[in-house]
Amino acid sequence: MFGPITLDTLDIVKAEVATQLRRVCRDFPGLTYADLRLEVTEEQGADAENGQSKQGHRDVTASLGIRVLAGGKIIAPGYYGRVLGSRELATLPPILREGLRHAYERAKANAAQKIGLKRQTAGLTNTLTNTVLAPIGIRQETVPATFLMDPRTVPLSEIIRYTTEVSRTVTALDPAIRYNHVASFTTLTRQLFVNSDGTLLDQTTALTEGSCHVVAERNGVVQENWDAIGHQRGYEVLLHGAAEELLFHPDLTSFALELARETITLCAAPPCPTTPDPVVVVTDPHFNALLCHEIIGHPTELDRALKMETAYAGRSWLLQDLAVHQIGRRIASPAVTAYSDPGLPGYGHYRYDDEGTPGKRVTHIDHGVFQGFMNNRQTAAILGAEPNGHAKATDASLVPLIRMSTTVFAPGDRPPQDILREVETGYFVVGHKIPSIAESRENFRISARKVYEIRQGKIGQLFRDGGIMADSKDFLMSIDAVGKDFRLFPIPNCGKGQPMQTKRVGNGGPTMRGLARLTGASR
Repeated sequence: MFGPITLDTLDIVKAEVATQLRRVCRDFPGLTYADLRLEVTEEQGADAENGQSKQGHRDVTASLGIRVLAGGKIIAPGYYGRVLGSRELATLPPILREGLRHAYERAKANAAQKIGLKRQTAGLTNTLTNTVLAPIGIRQETVPATFLMDPRTVPLSEIIRYTTEVSRTVTALDPAIRYNHVASFTTLTRQLFVNSDGTLLDQTTALTEGSCHVVAERNGVVQENWDAIGHQRGYEVLLHGAAEELLFHPDLTSFALELARETITLCAAPPCPTTPDPVVVVTDPHFNALLCHEIIGHPTELDRALKMETAYAGRSWLLQDLAVHQIGRRIASPAVTAYSDPGLPGYGHYRYDDEGTPGKRVTHIDHGVFQGFMNNRQTAAILGAEPNGHAKATDASLVPLIRMSTTVFAPGDRPPQDILREVETGYFVVGHKIPSIAESRENFRISARKVYEIRQGKIGQLFRDGGIMADSKDFLMSIDAVGKDFRLFPIPNCGKGQPMQTKRVGNGGPTMRGLARLTGASR
């Protein structure tokens, strides 16, 4: 019998998982492919509010996900997902067989439904086709986690103490602080991926995050800010910060105090004006991280572009259909290049996705010309493209969706100070807050943490409650300067799918200059 579930539990069941998958696949007629993910996460965390501890938690979760392709005249997919406990892991072989049979029966039922619809509706004949996966290589590899402080071995009492102390420090900063909430957690996740072709991957990932929510009030003006820091590392990133070339942030205490000071300062700033027409705006790397997420990342997810996500999250202006699209067309100025790359550090980093495909850099925009999409094996086959490894799920029990890895605007060669210095009149837009995006991502409105007036190349008046809005293509075409101050940021709350999957991704970019309407507050 098994004891409590841990990451090491997978050592015991690793060989059995591969054996069971091969054995069961031989027993099911018409089964053409199967893959299986088995995942365990060990997590610790704490929350504090206004200097008082609210809760601490220590948890272990396990989950199983199975996909099968099966049928006869038409091949269709079937899925099975389940959260597991110690009792289930102790009797894993029959659970694997049950899950594979369940997924197989669903695939057969899906195939039968397709055949029935094809007979009834001649107009759908061309759309009811086999589910085909683009080929990938067979691999067997173990990918270890990177950390200095193992997330499993940090005493929970220390996590609670430190998180509470950070909140207490923010509370004591100034009477203008009316509320603060500080949260932290540190995790280690291990996933086994096995498929019927012979791939066996064993990947472990550390992830640690800290966040701070601050509300300040002074002279009747209320300001609110929230932000997070984090990395695929151990608990050390909260105690000491991160100091890599592209991804760097202070320790959690310094980060929270900086956010609190900024929030207090904004209480004394006047509301941002609104401009009737586009004006020159210089956007900083933090703002551009969310901008890139919304107008580059999401519309270049190929399941969205192919209308598989329409009912849940919208479409993409980059692909109307397989004949009308923006591939090979200019959608931005020559100064703009954008790509997604799982090889970059931070939240979006991984070696293999949840289909066992190696993560690859995907260039979306090359000097202004649109090139292509993030895909999975199924959508790659539809377009006749090579799979680029962007199928990910929140945990193994959920169906993988096409998700951003680390999606960024590429750096340019201009010093950011020079980009600002060349502006006679305009605005410097700093830090992101809240996005509002059109259904097909063809236009946007994103609020900023701070907006500064620029006059004669110098930063002047600070404004609160501002942001920018524009048509996505118009804004991208207007960009005439791109800085070399490229940075990566964690985005901890990217939602997609039904049921909703919330995923941590990476985004980033440099300072950029373009044209957009400034949007301000009413008071």
